Amino acid sequence: MSSLHNRHLAVSPDWLALYYRHPLEITHGEGRHVWDADGNRYLDFFGGILTTMTAHALPEVTKAVTEQAERIIHSSTLYLNRPMVELAERVVSLSGIPDARVFFTTSGTEANDTALLLATAYRRSNQILAMRNSYHGRSFSAVSITGNHAWSPTALSPLQTLYVHGGVRGRGPYAHLSDGEFIAACVADLEDLLGHTRDAAALIAEPIQGVGGFTSPPDGLYAAFREVLDRHGILWISDEVQTGWGRTGEHFWGWQAHAENGPPDIVTFAKGIGNGMSIGGVIARADVMNCLDANSISTFGGSPVTMAAGLANLGYLLEHDLQGNARRVGGLLIERLRAIAAGSDCVREVRGRGLMIGIELVKPGTDEANPEAASAVLEAAREGGLLIGKGGGHNTSVLRIAPPLSLSIPEAEEGAVILADALRAAG
Repeated sequence: MSSLHNRHLAVSPDWLALYYRHPLEITHGEGRHVWDADGNRYLDFFGGILTTMTAHALPEVTKAVTEQAERIIHSSTLYLNRPMVELAERVVSLSGIPDARVFFTTSGTEANDTALLLATAYRRSNQILAMRNSYHGRSFSAVSITGNHAWSPTALSPLQTLYVHGGVRGRGPYAHLSDGEFIAACVADLEDLLGHTRDAAALIAEPIQGVGGFTSPPDGLYAAFREVLDRHGILWISDEVQTGWGRTGEHFWGWQAHAENGPPDIVTFAKGIGNGMSIGGVIARADVMNCLDANSISTFGGSPVTMAAGLANLGYLLEHDLQGNARRVGGLLIERLRAIAAGSDCVREVRGRGLMIGIELVKPGTDEANPEAASAVLEAAREGGLLIGKGGGHNTSVLRIAPPLSLSIPEAEEGAVILADALRAAG
């Protein structure tokens, strides 16, 4: 055990998770690669939990941060802030929400917490509909709407949460149905649920569940839900912390796969927009955003430095069509991984979109989740020079692959080869 690991254990909570038997200290990065304290180089297929969205040490972002820090680092939202206004204008124009307003936070957890505050205040209800297998953050309110027991450390809650079917296509009571039948069954379940409850404030849903193992419903499920929600006046919150900014390749926002009945009332975002800087936020219709009847500020949300980083990062992403790159390179990568998986009896499914790919592992010859295999592949991939993540529902048995969106075809192929070797070594 390293001296740094010992020091970490002496001052950190027991529940603060670390990857790997011998935890890794990452000292620097460039492009799609990072280096550890021993000088080992790794191809990064997890990007700081989907946060390093464009590239490590992206010169455009580094320059923007440096120049802003040389002027002023902090002022708070009590003063006019040009970078914050400029980024908000760009986010509003990309949001798809008419007459939208933006409130910046420091994390996705805080963004979801704010969205819950807005929805419950607007609807005068503390009842929230959430999806099974979901994850929305680590605050008291976000934990209370998280439908994944591994990340929900308390049953105490300021909210009444009711969990809805539909976030997981390949498991559960409706898995055997066709896509159309699956959507119809989930809608019928939602209708039945609402017949037994008081007025709910909102449905919050990830278009693709992140921590849950990159699971998703068929396209159009949330559009069908929207018809039911609208009849009851219930708001739709789309948690785009992991799916936003073009990561899925096919869409800029994950909700656009469910857009038939219009955009969400509220969108939350974070992670990739800052390319590693601490940015989160909420986009909402003006009447929803403005429903609070008390003052509020954000001390650190909208910091001039993080806003400058977000502006530079978003500009780079759009100018270099990284959404298109995610679609092209991600499409090739997922097909390559499916070909590899076809030769493995421990892979149940390879799923995902763009550069958001999950590999679900099971015990050979069964449909039983295999968290031990997931941990073993994680270790073997690291030995081969590749960093990946893991997640999943009832058990953490899904490998999570989410490289920076500038990933090249040769890098995708390199990562696939390492993963193939890791799967063989672990199997």
